[in-house]
Amino acid sequence: MRNGIALLLVAALALLRPATVSTGGGVIRGLVELPRPQAAAEPRPSAAVIGAPAVRPIELRPAVVYLTAAPRGAFELDDSARASMRQQDETFVPHVLAVTTGTTVEFPNVDATYHNVFSLSKTKAFDLGRYGRGASKSVRFSRPGVVHVFCEIHSHMSAYIVVFAHRFFAVTDAAGRFAIPDVPPGTYTLAVWYEGEVRDTRQITVPDAGGDVESNFVVR
Repeated sequence: MRNGIALLLVAALALLRPATVSTGGGVIRGLVELPRPQAAAEPRPSAAVIGAPAVRPIELRPAVVYLTAAPRGAFELDDSARASMRQQDETFVPHVLAVTTGTTVEFPNVDATYHNVFSLSKTKAFDLGRYGRGASKSVRFSRPGVVHVFCEIHSHMSAYIVVFAHRFFAVTDAAGRFAIPDVPPGTYTLAVWYEGEVRDTRQITVPDAGGDVESNFVVR
């Protein structure tokens, strides 16, 4: 966890250094091979209804791929940005949410039971209290870092919000693919974050001509 937070803070400090941004840009894309859940789905007694009991699906846990530093002037952050992490089937959806600083995240409850969303993370500590179905509360994230989110009522519920001071990041899809668009020419450190830790880093160069640059990772 400390490594992840440190690299995210490096990204924030990079904004303080002046840099020349060339015209054009490239796309960094690739595949992250991630560990697949081995355990079978388990019945969820609290969600049992008439007929067959509900089953907790096996969660697909994505990774976040990002540049540890980005050139100043390549973009502007949107302080009015909004995102959502809902409570559904006693699970946070999505399990991993990546946002830029200044983003307000909504936490709607679509379950028939009460939830209490909270975090003790140094990046952003909060406690939204208990609220029921149809209600939603929000939190604004103003500092870069990793925020581990929990539900006080359901101990099996957890998720991550990864906050960046730039927009050069991507969350892998269900197949492990990612793409970071509009990256200015230059040499960067590309990092892979997974389940609270930075698992791999490497240097990558986007040429002046732009285009696609491919980088694949294996996370064990």
